[in-house]
Amino acid sequence: MTSVATAQHVGATAALRRLYVARFVFAVVWAALLLVSGSDLTTGARLLLFLYPAFDVVAAVVDARSARAAGSVKGLYANMAVSALAAVGVAVAGASGTADVLRVWGAWAIVSGLVQLLVGVARRPLGGQWAMIVSGGISVLAGASFIRGASQDNPSLTTLAGYATLGGIFFLVSAIRLSRSTARG
Repeated sequence: MTSVATAQHVGATAALRRLYVARFVFAVVWAALLLVSGSDLTTGARLLLFLYPAFDVVAAVVDARSARAAGSVKGLYANMAVSALAAVGVAVAGASGTADVLRVWGAWAIVSGLVQLLVGVARRPLGGQWAMIVSGGISVLAGASFIRGASQDNPSLTTLAGYATLGGIFFLVSAIRLSRSTARG
């Protein structure tokens, strides 16, 4: 029984590591594309803004499928719902202007950050989760900053690129930490 549990743990860890690397690559490419598109709400920028939370839904689905054997996935289901709502909310807010996009993005960052923090705490036995815990906390703070920034005279979308890049770096750190914990285990 122990060897089956260990094999499930290693399989879940390997799948999580691959997912974290994919999330890092997506976040960095997405941030670069957003910076290139500038701070105007062009059709391309609006598509990018929709794609980020939509990708988060897909990543949470992949994560939930690989994590079933390793434990509870309730937090991942919550993340799927929140990110799906954010994708729709950002698409709708894109028609209203940058300030509304930042408000929706900020609310999403706060709620999804709390979920990420809780999922990271629950996954601590897998190893490599401290970066996810810290990232979740930073997401909450960044979300509040986006909401506050929406009330500025000239709100900008470019701050979202920094947010995505930092989140991607945290995913990469977690992937590396998971590699090390798997090698030791």
